[in-house]
Amino acid sequence: MDQDLGLVFLSELVGTAMLVLLGCGVVANVVLKGNKGFGGGFLMINFGWGLAVFAGVIVSAYSGAHLNPAVTFGLLSRDLATGAEVNWAAIPLYLLGQFIGAFLGAVLCWLAYKQHFDIEEDPGAKLGTFSTGPGIRSAGWNLVTEIIGTFVLVFVVIGFAAQNGDTQAAVPAGLASLGALPVALLVVGIGASLGGPTGYAINPARDLGPRIAHAVLPIRGKGSSDWGYAWVPVAGPIIGGVLAGLLGPVLIAGVSGFAA
Repeated sequence: MDQDLGLVFLSELVGTAMLVLLGCGVVANVVLKGNKGFGGGFLMINFGWGLAVFAGVIVSAYSGAHLNPAVTFGLLSRDLATGAEVNWAAIPLYLLGQFIGAFLGAVLCWLAYKQHFDIEEDPGAKLGTFSTGPGIRSAGWNLVTEIIGTFVLVFVVIGFAAQNGDTQAAVPAGLASLGALPVALLVVGIGASLGGPTGYAINPARDLGPRIAHAVLPIRGKGSSDWGYAWVPVAGPIIGGVLAGLLGPVLIAGVSGFAA
C-alpha cells in the first residue's frame, strides 16, 4: 500500500497531540493546586500516560502510530539492519508531525488548566506539567535511565512485530503494531518500574514540544524551562530506540525463533 505522506503527517500530528494533551493533563491534575486529582500520586500519572498513549494510538492508525521519534528512529535502524525497504520521504514527516503535535497538545493542556496554572505558586510544578525532570540530577545517569526505558519500549514493539510477521509491512509498524491496550500497559509498566529517576520521557517529542510550549506561553510565574537538562530526554530516548532497532532483530530471532 502506498502511503499518502500528507496523511502520515496529519496522523502523527493528531495522535501525538492527543497523547500529550492527556498525558500532560494527568500531570496537571495531580500536581497543580485546586484540582480534583491533586496529590493523586505517581501511579495515577503512570496510568494516565498509559491511557494517553492508548488514545493516541487509536487516532493515528494510518501512520502506524509511531508518536515518538525514538520509535521512528528505532524502526528505521531495524529496517537498515535487516535490509528492509525504507520510505525516506516519510521519515521527516513522521518527526515533524510528532514535534508539532506535542507542542499543540501542551498548549491545549495549558488552556484546559489555565486557572490552576495561574494560582499555582511553585514554578517547578508548572514546568513538571509540561516536561520531565530528574529526581537526582546527574546527566550521565539520567541519560542511562532514559536509554534503558526507551530500549524496553522499542524492543517490545519490534518483538511483537516479529512475532506477527509484519516487519515488512507497507505501513511502518509503530505502536499500532502492538495494539492500543497492550502498548498502554507497556507504558504503565515502564513508568512504574523505570520512571522514578527521570519521570520517564522515553519520547523526545513528548518532552521537547511541551518544553518549548512552556517557554513561549504566557504562564504566570513559570520560571525557567530548564534548558540545561533538555538534551537528556531527547538524546537518551533516541539512543535507546536506535539500540533496540539494531539489537532487536538479532536478539529476538535468536531467543524466540522469530524471523525478524
